[in-house]
Amino acid sequence: MNEVLNCLKERRSVKKYKKQQITEEQLSQILEAGTWAPNGMGAQSPIMIAVQDADTIAQLSRMNAEILGVSSDPFYGAPTVVVVLADRSRGTCVEDGSLVMGNLMNAAFSLGVDSCWIHRAREVFDSPEGKALLEKWGVKGDYVGVGHCLLGYRDGALPTPKPRKADYIYRV
Repeated sequence: MNEVLNCLKERRSVKKYKKQQITEEQLSQILEAGTWAPNGMGAQSPIMIAVQDADTIAQLSRMNAEILGVSSDPFYGAPTVVVVLADRSRGTCVEDGSLVMGNLMNAAFSLGVDSCWIHRAREVFDSPEGKALLEKWGVKGDYVGVGHCLLGYRDGALPTPKPRKADYIYRV
């Protein structure tokens, strides 16, 4: 089977990570893949913020957990988090950012890195604390949070895929 199609079929969301950090080469290649995601009118409205600082990841995890209403780590111990945001003024901002997230996760798997899309980025970065983080990071503009892309090496087996549903495809 084609290597790309094989990656698409085999990639799974991973919810338990080793502490080992991914390599700089892997991160650079994954981020580059994100820059090549399709987007409305070629406007390139999304931005990515790669976070590998443990304290910042802990802060993002805490903020996310508060929104979710839990005390556990919604980032599952991942050593890298890529925050994807998109220019709120673009009509396709969420779709554009979603395509970036897909590219990040599929590129990661092709390089031997596991991933998971964690939601609530919109709420995190619409909060005063989230806006303060963006300002601290030097991000200018009006961005909507699209997702947190966890990256790392899984601690355990790759999850088993669910069977595809029977009525997934209609042909006309």
